Amino acid sequence: MENGQWQRAAFDRLRLSGPFGQIPNPAQAEPVEARAQLANKTMTAKAAFTRAEPDARRHSLIEACARVLARAGAAGTSVRAIALEAGVSPGLVGHYFAGIDALVAATFAHVEAQVSAALDDALAQAGAEPRARLDAYVTASFAPPVASGELLATWIAFWSLVRSHPDIARQHDEQYAQFRTRLEALLGACGIALGNLRRAAIAVTALVDGLWLELSLSPGAFSAAEASAIARAQLDALISTSR
Repeated sequence: MENGQWQRAAFDRLRLSGPFGQIPNPAQAEPVEARAQLANKTMTAKAAFTRAEPDARRHSLIEACARVLARAGAAGTSVRAIALEAGVSPGLVGHYFAGIDALVAATFAHVEAQVSAALDDALAQAGAEPRARLDAYVTASFAPPVASGELLATWIAFWSLVRSHPDIARQHDEQYAQFRTRLEALLGACGIALGNLRRAAIAVTALVDGLWLELSLSPGAFSAAEASAIARAQLDALISTSR
């Protein structure tokens, strides 16, 4: 066999050989279509995991930021402190958020969503009767997860930033406007006149905030049941005089 023919034959054997130089049995070979389907499934699963992973990391950074704010306040909250709390490098925080302000704003939105979800759940359990819905919405702030020392500490950190951070001030205004708007609808369903709704909602909001603040600061001073009873009594008086 000439040299060129020998090289071509060796190449063909190498191309066709299976593991350890064995010639694969065509009957035992995995079909091309099956291999392609498996590859597609693997790529799809990997892509789904890749999409979910950044969301999970972002959420973990937001939760770490909330814990740092509750523990150290706004003055003690930094990219480095949050990264240490989350167990990641400071560079990873910068990968998901433009800076500390963006992360704090996202944390504020996350905490707001938790409070809104608790209020929504209270309404869902109250049924359709208007007064029961009003009572549930108002008194939900006196029970966990809304009434807690940790949430209060986080909220105080947010409040301290309202005067100096326009984005936080905007979020604060939107959150309270949303609470009052929903409260107006609930008060209106209980018979309060349209012209009295705005002031009535402001009064009830102030009542809820005061009771929630004291209950979270000094839970031994009065109970959640007492706070709820006080709120209901004030609602009775408000509804009877504002029709």
